[in-house]
Amino acid sequence: MKRSALTRAVVALVCTLALITTAAAERPGKKNKAFNTAASAFPFVTTGVAVKIQSASIASDGTITTRFTLTDSKGKGLDITGVQSPGTLSLAFVAAYIPNGKSQYVAYTVKSDASTTNDNSPQIQASTDSGGTYTLVDALSGTYDYTFKTKAANFDATATHSIGMQAERDLSDFGFADMFTSDDVFSFVPNGSPVTSVRDVINEASCNKCHNPLNAHGQPGPRQKVAFCVMCHTPQSVNPDTLNTVDLKVFIHKLHMGSSLASVQAGGKYYVVHRGTVEDYSTVVFPQDTRNCTTCHAAGPTQANNWKTKPSRDACGSCHETVNFATGENHVNLPQKDDSLCSTCHSSVPTGEFDISIPGAHVVPNNSAALPGIVAQVLKVDNATPGNAPTITFQVTDKSGNPVNISTLTQIRAVLAGPNTDYGTGPGGIRVAEDVSKAPGSNGVYTYTMTNKIPAGGTGSYTVSLEARNNVTLMAGTQKQQTASDNAKPVEFYFAVDNSQMTPRRQVVSTDKCSNCHQDLTFVHSGVRGNTQECTMCHNPTLSDGTSGQSVSFATQIHSIHRGENLTNPYVLGTTNYQEVRFPGDLRDCSTCHLDGTYRPENVGAKAMIASPGGFLQQTGPIAAACQGCHDDKSTASHALANTTTLGESCATCHGQNGDFSVDVVHARQ
Repeated sequence: MKRSALTRAVVALVCTLALITTAAAERPGKKNKAFNTAASAFPFVTTGVAVKIQSASIASDGTITTRFTLTDSKGKGLDITGVQSPGTLSLAFVAAYIPNGKSQYVAYTVKSDASTTNDNSPQIQASTDSGGTYTLVDALSGTYDYTFKTKAANFDATATHSIGMQAERDLSDFGFADMFTSDDVFSFVPNGSPVTSVRDVINEASCNKCHNPLNAHGQPGPRQKVAFCVMCHTPQSVNPDTLNTVDLKVFIHKLHMGSSLASVQAGGKYYVVHRGTVEDYSTVVFPQDTRNCTTCHAAGPTQANNWKTKPSRDACGSCHETVNFATGENHVNLPQKDDSLCSTCHSSVPTGEFDISIPGAHVVPNNSAALPGIVAQVLKVDNATPGNAPTITFQVTDKSGNPVNISTLTQIRAVLAGPNTDYGTGPGGIRVAEDVSKAPGSNGVYTYTMTNKIPAGGTGSYTVSLEARNNVTLMAGTQKQQTASDNAKPVEFYFAVDNSQMTPRRQVVSTDKCSNCHQDLTFVHSGVRGNTQECTMCHNPTLSDGTSGQSVSFATQIHSIHRGENLTNPYVLGTTNYQEVRFPGDLRDCSTCHLDGTYRPENVGAKAMIASPGGFLQQTGPIAAACQGCHDDKSTASHALANTTTLGESCATCHGQNGDFSVDVVHARQ
């Protein structure tokens, strides 16, 4: 028996009241000020959105249907009309297939996209469906069917098909600033056979090492899964303004090569025009050596080894732009009409480093297995008292444990700094570096007495570190001869200069976290300093740039460099303006670099004022200096100054962990 209109209305009202009552009991915790204000003003609003495609099918006439669930962060069904759940929902769907015998998608949902900046002919681009219909299946679980308007004409029922779905939930009417987003992909074979053909080369786990998280087409972007990206970024998709392909394997290689592309270095640009906006990637600098293919092509995906087992003209040529496969130019005069012979020469198994195999050709010289390696360690420090020159006993071997003659190294030096609370500051402040290459010793063990003394006012704990590198010729006498830098990992040795207990230097950030993007830190300072603990010895509160006067204290410098293009004022060291830097992650996420909690004001161990002659003030408090590395406008500096007295900074009162404006609160993503 059919329900009356009145009955349906009553049921809808009861469901709505139940939703409001339940949501009120599940108010979100403290995340940021806007979030808390919104949660207080609208306690019935639950946040978040999650999509999950449950199934898909294609009828004999090509009609595509998919079933999905749409829920909030509490797992409760959302109403796509916005009547029985708060917020506006925007949904989009993509349908594509992988032709049998092929490796990439062809999208059914396409459009003819016109240029917005010139008279180029319209180009085909994979896109989202438009004009499809929804059918409610179950309101409580948020389950719906979507029937595409686009049909799968003459589809192959034996081929892998995929449905991609994205959702955006807008709660701005309730005070939430960020858009809540989600996406999902479901693969199937229309005739019911198991899915055996996939496109699974890279996943977002690799991307998120830098991008934190991966997102595209909006901030935050609704598309965060590579499995979704490959459904639209197919070989059939061409940017009409530039006529550049946006096929993912080409687009992503070129995008990340950016300023290193041969065409860009010759004066050109690499860009696309998206929805009328020029997206210029010509200034992108990849934060590590681009030969590190496995940074992105890491283990995990089904086809993770495609980079070395499935070479192609498009994929390889996207980085190696000077190769003309049609004529053979810069390809040992061998033209290639297709990809069938690529792996014949460029195999996946190297015969040696720097050969023409794909792994061999992409060996980074400084990572060569042929390097002897340098392993340095400080064994002890004697005579380490105020007013005296410390004597350092240290050992240097190669990676096989064989003694190294340090007089043959390109560089080896000892760095002495203290006190460990704030290097270079106070009556006992010191930071010096001395060449130890002539230190006497035998069997790889050496003793060196420094010419610099620990200051008479020194108290507490100090640090001595060893830095060593050697220029090594690889493949000597061959056409592949090249020089590599064999770098020792810097090591720190902590010691007390009085009768107090030895206290190591605090650790604020993680070298391993830096390596997620940078692979290693030996790209700075001739390759000898690849450890953040080492960096702080020189980049201490007393150090500023001799040209600009900008502080190069570690916290200020690293924050300013990574803030880059988002800075209010240029951060210039020497002739380098770091306002061109593009940070690929979310700048609000301090844990990208910091160890747990070390970014909170109450946990800042620094005490000394930071020299900042190029800033708004000649000196800045250590907490404010760290924060102003990102928040570099005058009003923030004035605010910090107003909250600093002769007793110190009061930042933790409001910005500490339990403050209304704690760093965790104001930096949180909804």
